[in-house]
Amino acid sequence: MKRKLKDRRAIVTGASSGIGFATALELARHGVHLVAVARREDRLRQLVDRIAPLGVRIETVAGDMTDPQTRQRALDAAQEKLGGLDILMNNAGVGALGPFADASVDRARRVMEINFFATVEMTRLALPALRRGVRPIIINVGSIVGRRGVPNRSEYSASKFAVCGFSEAIRAEFASQGIDVLLVNPGPTETEFFEKELERTIDAKWPKHTPVRSDAVARQVVRAIRRGRHEIIPYGWGRVLCWLNRLSPRLMDAVLAHYA
Repeated sequence: MKRKLKDRRAIVTGASSGIGFATALELARHGVHLVAVARREDRLRQLVDRIAPLGVRIETVAGDMTDPQTRQRALDAAQEKLGGLDILMNNAGVGALGPFADASVDRARRVMEINFFATVEMTRLALPALRRGVRPIIINVGSIVGRRGVPNRSEYSASKFAVCGFSEAIRAEFASQGIDVLLVNPGPTETEFFEKELERTIDAKWPKHTPVRSDAVARQVVRAIRRGRHEIIPYGWGRVLCWLNRLSPRLMDAVLAHYA
C-alpha cells in the first residue's frame, strides 16, 4: 500500500543545498509540511521562497546538527508549528578526501560526529514523536561508499558504513512499532557537497562519471517513501559497484588499489 504524503509533517536536515534542498522541495510538491534544518540561513530563506507558493507550511532552523540545541529546536518546531512528526530525513553530512596516513588527528572524529552521531541522536530524540505519527518513516542518507569502501575516503566510508548498519538494525527494532526506515545510498550527485569538505589533501584519482541531478535523486527518494522501500541506490554505476563487490570483493580490492 502506498504511503500518502499530503499533509504529512517532516524534518529534513542538511536542507540548504543538494539532495536535502531538492528533497524538501519535492516533498512540499506532494503536500508535506516541513521543518528545514541547515547551517546557512540565507539558503534556508531561498528554500522558503521556493516552497511558499506551494501552499504548505515550512519552518526553518539554522544551526549545526552536531549541536543538541539545534536538534531540539528542530523537533520543537515540528511539534509546535506542524502538530507532530511523520517523516525524519537525516541528510546532513560532510566529506573528506585524502590518504588515511596523512589525515589530521581529528578528521575521523569530525566526520563521524556529523555523519553518524548527529544522525543517531536526532533519531533518538525524534522517536517518541514518530511513534505518534501517521505511517512514520525515517530516511537516512548513506552512500555507495558505505557499501563498498574506496581509497582516500576512509573516514567518510567508515561513517557511511555506520549509517548503513544503524539503519538496518533500527529497521528491525522499529518494525513492531510501525516505523519504516529507508536507506538512501547516493553516488556522485550535482551538489556543493564535495566543494565543502572538511579536508582535501589530494585530488580524486578514480574515473569521473556524470553526476546525477539532485532533483532526480529527490524524486527517487520521494517515490521510495511512498512505496515503503527499504533501500535505494539512485545511481546506476553505484548499483554496478555494489553488485561487483558482492560477486568478487577481491576483484574490487585489486581494481580500487589502482586509484589509491
